[in-house]
Amino acid sequence: MRDKLNRNIDYLRLSITDRCNLRCKYCMGDKDIVFLPKDELLSVEEIGRVTKIFSDLGIKKIRITGGEPLVRRNFRDIVETINNIEDIEEINITTNGIRLSEELEFLKDKKIHSLNISLDTLKKDLFKEITGGGDLDKVLFSLHRAIELKFKRIKLNVVLVRGKNDSEIMDFVNLTEKYPIDIRFIELMPIGLGKEYVPISNDEVKDIILKEKKLTPFDEKIGSGPATYYKTEKGIGCVGFITPISHNFCEKCNRVRVTPEGFLKLCLHWNDGLNLKGLLRAGVSDELIKEKIQLAIDSKPDRHKMEKKDDENFDKRYMNEIGG
Repeated sequence: MRDKLNRNIDYLRLSITDRCNLRCKYCMGDKDIVFLPKDELLSVEEIGRVTKIFSDLGIKKIRITGGEPLVRRNFRDIVETINNIEDIEEINITTNGIRLSEELEFLKDKKIHSLNISLDTLKKDLFKEITGGGDLDKVLFSLHRAIELKFKRIKLNVVLVRGKNDSEIMDFVNLTEKYPIDIRFIELMPIGLGKEYVPISNDEVKDIILKEKKLTPFDEKIGSGPATYYKTEKGIGCVGFITPISHNFCEKCNRVRVTPEGFLKLCLHWNDGLNLKGLLRAGVSDELIKEKIQLAIDSKPDRHKMEKKDDENFDKRYMNEIGG
């Protein structure tokens, strides 16, 4: 499936819930959150149908996200449903890791290509502060259990906030020399509550690392995303950088998103898209939905405009509502 810029769209990020068992400051914060009623979420059957439609259009890779996807009660049913779609080659999961240890045995024999664990600090007190009361030990237990079970790729997603956790950069880098995991530093995006915090660019992060360690570009393709990867001289895993702000990668964008309520988003930053749930529940045929999806893909924006402060078409919701 290609858009008007001939970008090959083969990757779907599927958010299955807006709920989460943490309250990370830049995502949901301390605000009173009103979650979607459960009947507003796509059902397991609807998720299966949407995924099959996208696979018929050329989608090969699915990332299951949230909110926190593992808090959805029928999480396993959703994974099984997607896993049984023949043309889906890989399933990836982004999680905060709190409940991950409970699901690892179940996930081990599925088409899991990568487990991405969001972890912004290795300090217990700071973790509790950032996440609104989370237990770091549960995340680290999940991480070590995933390593023991030898999942194909384990990645830690680290969002740095200036003056908060940027002193831990080398602590995270050192993990790649101890364990077969990848660390990805992701620039804080000015979406939702993210606008209230001071980011740090990955150019600066890289300079900090280079003062202590040599970084060698790692040319082997890792995953389907935009990260650029390096290895330290003693590295087992890789150090990755995702730079949506300082060096955007929109010209190579290969993905679209489906939100928890079944809305196809063509770009994380923009409101434009297609109400898939409305089509499904109105009894529209798969073939007509495919046509409408392709028309929507043809209008996929050239790029985000996150460097601008405001626009009536910017998506102003919190990240848990959009889908991480």
